[in-house]
Amino acid sequence: MARKDIFSSVMNPAPARSERNEALSYVVSGASRSIKSSFEELAKGSVIELDPDLVDGSFIADRIDEDDEAFQELLNAVRERGQDSPILVRPHPDVSGRYQVVFGHRRVNVARQLGRQVRAVVKSLTDQDHVIAQGQENAARSNLSFIERALFAKRLADLGYDQSVIKSALALDATTYSKMQSVTVHVPEDFILAIGSAKATGRDRWWQLSKLLQVPGTKERARAFLQSQDFTGETGDARFAQLFEALSKARHQPKASAARAKSWSAKDKSVSVNIKDTGKAFTLALKAKNASRFGAYIADNLEGLYRAFQESETVTKTGE
Repeated sequence: MARKDIFSSVMNPAPARSERNEALSYVVSGASRSIKSSFEELAKGSVIELDPDLVDGSFIADRIDEDDEAFQELLNAVRERGQDSPILVRPHPDVSGRYQVVFGHRRVNVARQLGRQVRAVVKSLTDQDHVIAQGQENAARSNLSFIERALFAKRLADLGYDQSVIKSALALDATTYSKMQSVTVHVPEDFILAIGSAKATGRDRWWQLSKLLQVPGTKERARAFLQSQDFTGETGDARFAQLFEALSKARHQPKASAARAKSWSAKDKSVSVNIKDTGKAFTLALKAKNASRFGAYIADNLEGLYRAFQESETVTKTGE
């Protein structure tokens, strides 16, 4: 359901998770200070109504997939009592007469589905101010998962924003940001999108998955599993668990020996032979009382044995 005082929650975000507690100092420092001032202005500003068909999405996505149940709750609430909280948009930087969402994507979609105008505040913002405002509004919510926030941070980095802006936008402490980087460096984005938002899967589990994927050959196995019929989880958390379990099992399975082994022994047990064939090397290990003498005999007759081997090969090929 929509909140009644979105600007207050963005200006003074309460930490929804312990991993954010140390990061709140970021939201009033550096570039984000100007955004806080902007929200104070917005709280006093006028709200207008816009045709949702004139409103485009942000240039950077912050959600992996939509929570259908939460969206339906919001739609029902807006249908019953109207839109409580305005969205924030800016004039579209490239298209005259259009707008770009800073935050409030779901409310735009609800208005579009209900055939209503969307209540909005229009504010001219630079790209950097846009992403900081969008990120800080995300930090005030508890319904974005760790991996959605991590992917948002990666996309900001890919666009060239430095760490100070990213940390400010998402209210991140150094430890959480470092783990986010480790996850998104080693877990390919197509893997993340295949899994989904995984609302209940926290940063430590994603970090463990990133460590698994650093083992040589594991990414190839993971990609094959994601494309297999065994990857059937209905939720992101279930799909994450399936992949993690599959990779963990593969990691702990004993490697099949490439060598073929067999043995031979004389009827009187005076000599026994262990034979190992790897395809590139063939080893005979002789044991028992005649092992030394039998080994010496083989060594002394290698020339004749090899000549007999060649003759047998010739006979075999001629017979073919």
